[in-house]
Amino acid sequence: MEVLDENLNQNHKWESVIDKTNNHLCYNAKCSNPKNGPLRYLSATVFNDISAEMLRNFYMDNDYRKQWDKTVVEHNQLQVDESDGSEVGQTVKKFPLLKPREYVLTWKLWEGRDKTFYCYMKECEHPLAPRQRKYVRVEIFRSGWRIRKVPGRNACEITMFHQEDAGLNVEMAKLAFSKGIWSYVCKMDNALRRYSAASCHLSSSVTTSVNLMQKVPACLESSTSDDVSPAHPTMIHDQATQESQMPAISRRPSRKLVTNSLLLLGGAVLLSRGHSSLGAKVVMAYIVTKFSKRDPKSNQ
Repeated sequence: MEVLDENLNQNHKWESVIDKTNNHLCYNAKCSNPKNGPLRYLSATVFNDISAEMLRNFYMDNDYRKQWDKTVVEHNQLQVDESDGSEVGQTVKKFPLLKPREYVLTWKLWEGRDKTFYCYMKECEHPLAPRQRKYVRVEIFRSGWRIRKVPGRNACEITMFHQEDAGLNVEMAKLAFSKGIWSYVCKMDNALRRYSAASCHLSSSVTTSVNLMQKVPACLESSTSDDVSPAHPTMIHDQATQESQMPAISRRPSRKLVTNSLLLLGGAVLLSRGHSSLGAKVVMAYIVTKFSKRDPKSNQ
């Protein structure tokens, strides 16, 4: 809850990744690269003409996700614990040029004041989901979001903190996110509009999650400020901009590295000519990252 209120660790440098707006939504994301874990992302999305309850149902509807999110090829509910409100599920995602990734996650939904909703998900093990060689098991997955109404507007906002290790090169993962996330968010928005227009009853997965939803403990919710307005993308952008203006020490690459990088980049451009898909861009980044590495003793 503190992270979602942007009470961030000042020792971690956050940089702006994307800040986009259209007639239906605003999206902003920034990332941090900690020394002891995978990339961390903090994003804020504002959807116009959507209620907080509708957005909550959309996010919890795993059956509907399989219809609009083509990366999800399989999802199975493994366990529902009515005693503490937690659920466990298995999801398999397929990405271009990569071995399918398997997520075995547990999650829980809470309701706070004024129809504010929280969800937290993390990786786990489960006897009904033994490890299989045909999948790459995602070992680290920590993701949490908050959905709430935007004051004075017919809109709602979801703020999300996300961290996962899917076994990708860091630079490759950053490029894939920055180049593909806006298209994905717009696709999600279109699916949300269809869901809102046609949603006459809740699917079993949503009904289960809503029925299990628990109240945020008063001692936790009172620790957050009631006066904080929903995180607006420009707020995140301004903070990231200030951090990006901090002085940095740069190293001049060697002539050999520059020459090799230019040759590789030129070859990659020729190979990808006429192919502007995300997959081609990721491959280009992967090639350049792999072959332009310097002496392992260097930290550049």
